[in-house]
Formats: sequence, C-alpha cells, structure tokens
Amino acid sequence: MDISRRKLMKAAAVLLVDGWTRSHSPAFGSSYGTSALKSYPKVIVVTCGGVRRTETFLGAGLENIPHLNHELVPQSAFFPSIRNEGVTSHYNTIASILTGNWQRVDDWGKTSPTNPTIFEYLRRDLRMPQDETWFISSNKALSSRIGFSTAPEYGPRFGANVIFPKQLLISAVVNAAAQGRVSHTADREAMQHEIEAMLDANNYEGLGWSAFGEASSLDPATHASVVRAIDELVRSNAPATGDEFTFLVSLEVMRRFTPSLLVITFSDVEAAHFGSYSLHLSGIRTLDRLVYELWNEVQANPSYNGKTTVFVLPEFGRDPDGSNTNGFFNHRQDDDSTRLVWMMCLGKAIKSSSVIERPVRHIDLCPTIANLFGVKTPYAIGKTLSELNM
Repeated sequence: MDISRRKLMKAAAVLLVDGWTRSHSPAFGSSYGTSALKSYPKVIVVTCGGVRRTETFLGAGLENIPHLNHELVPQSAFFPSIRNEGVTSHYNTIASILTGNWQRVDDWGKTSPTNPTIFEYLRRDLRMPQDETWFISSNKALSSRIGFSTAPEYGPRFGANVIFPKQLLISAVVNAAAQGRVSHTADREAMQHEIEAMLDANNYEGLGWSAFGEASSLDPATHASVVRAIDELVRSNAPATGDEFTFLVSLEVMRRFTPSLLVITFSDVEAAHFGSYSLHLSGIRTLDRLVYELWNEVQANPSYNGKTTVFVLPEFGRDPDGSNTNGFFNHRQDDDSTRLVWMMCLGKAIKSSSVIERPVRHIDLCPTIANLFGVKTPYAIGKTLSELNM
C-alpha cells in the first residue's frame, strides 16, 4: 500500500475509534468492572475467512505465506490439523470459536449465539469493564450480535465492543456513487465530498451503519488530518483493502485501550466467492503480511510485549477443485478440503516451538483462552489444549 492510501487508513482509524469512544462514553465510564486495574493476560485471536491448506501450508501454497512460514512458524506452537465440525458459514463458525460449542443459528447474524461467548465469561467472572474486550471485523456476514449470547445470566451486559471498520468507507463510497457515476467509473470527487460531509455532520448513523453510536465529534486538528488524507486518497488510483483498514483500526484500539482480549476477523480472501482466484491469493498474501505486522506490534508495544498470546486460524477451508460448487468459490462440502485447516499459537502461552500433530477443533479455543485467564467455561464442550501453558 502506498503512503497516501495508508495515511488515509490511519487517519480514518483514528476517526472511527475516536467516534466510538465518544459515543459509548457511558459504557466506558460505568462503575461495573471494579477490577479494571488488575493485570490480566493479553490474548489476540485472528481469523481469516476460508483458505485451503493447498493455498497456504501445503506445497506451492507456501509461496503465498512467506512471513507465516519463515518468520512465525519457527517460534510458534503449530497445529496442522484443526477441524471445523460445525456449519461452515462465517457467523456460525465465529460463534462456535467464541462459545466452545458448535452453533447452528442464522448464517447472517440475525440471532446471537445460544451459548455464552468468551467475552461474557471473562467480563462476568472477572468483572472486566467493556473496553477490555473487542471484536473487530472485515466480514459483512457478521453482525453486532456476535459479541454476546442469549444465554441466561449472560447477554449484552457482558458483551464485547463490536465494530466493522470498512463499512464506514463502503457506505460513503456507495452514497457518493449513487449521486453521480459516469459509465462504469466512480466519481472520485463526489466520493471526497461525501466523506467530508460525513465528517462535518457528526452523525454516522446517516450512513446506515448501526455499529456506531448516535453522535461523535473530532477536534479540529484530527478533522483536518482526515480531510487531507481523503484529498490524497481520491487523487490516487488503487483501492485500499478492507483487511488493511480493519488492521489499522485494531492497532488504534490496541494502543488506546490495550484490551485483554481482542478478536480480529479478516475477509479479503472471500473475494473467492466472486470467482477471482488471483484476488483470493492476494487476500492470503495480505493476511500473511498483516499477521506479521500485528506480531511486530505486539513485540514493540510495552503493554503487550512478553504478556501476549496470539492465535491465528482460518474459519474453514474451501471446497475441493472439481466439486459441483466450483471449488475455491465456496465452502459448503463435507470434505477435508473444507473442514480441515491449521492454527498457529504465538507468544506467552507456548511452552516451546513445536508442531502438534494431534487433531484439535475450533471449539477447543474458547476454553483454552478462558484457562489463560483462570476462568471456567461450564457451557463449552470444547477441550483445553494441554500443549499450552495455563
């Protein structure tokens, strides 16, 4: 990504997190969470949509993941066989990872998970304030309901902060395009005016994005920096990816709030649904770079260095080549190509760098994370990964 586009993304990340903080100030300032000063472990979970092992950790696929393969695997506990035994849709899979149970609810986030999430376990049992737990996602198949369950004695009161960063820009571009297009080319000047109008309005709900609160504001210097960055962006030609923006928002949250549990979901690889194999591979390479940059941030940030465990895993694979669902396009078949993926664990919880060959499951992650915090997960059916330090 060139300097001008990354500058916009950084400025927009500041905008989003600033607006979130202001509009949710009652939640951040609530009396709940009397142990806020307690020193908790730090855990970051990264999921990345659907990628097959053949495009990542098998054969020629290694070319797509140079950072994961050369820099990170040698210092990780690597699980080459992690199985998704549930519904291979995004919302159900993420919900299964977060709850330690195979969830079978609406695929598009119209209902919450039925079992308590790891966010709720931590916030209820440790009396964590809300700004200790965040869920930040690129994936449009998710909704804010992913941050809490319908389980009795849990629910929204113990949920995480949930935000969808790229929707901020997507909505602005869609609105601008609706007001003026020439042939098949977006009116970039209209896009600039639209985003600037959004900043001046101080009302993000007008974009149709329900994750934000009703109002927010920026100090003049920050506002000016965002407008300048927009001006530079619209004079460039190449787009920025949704995962890049999600990553920069995640960094802003890490630096501002230093949450104890941060879950990030990337989804550039889902370009596969549109039949573009090259964009799918580009998404894998972006994932490889962003995970590496995230790990470098963990090492450089004093609040995280030496205290943090990072988990990286795909939600599922993709259908095999030659299938009646067009292979890499989708993730529907009951086949190892779709259900069998990998997981990497970095940082404090690993006993030593190793490859753990035994099969594990997505639902084993929730109780494993809970154990790192000394919390029980009575409703989870997943099992703790004994190879990690608890």
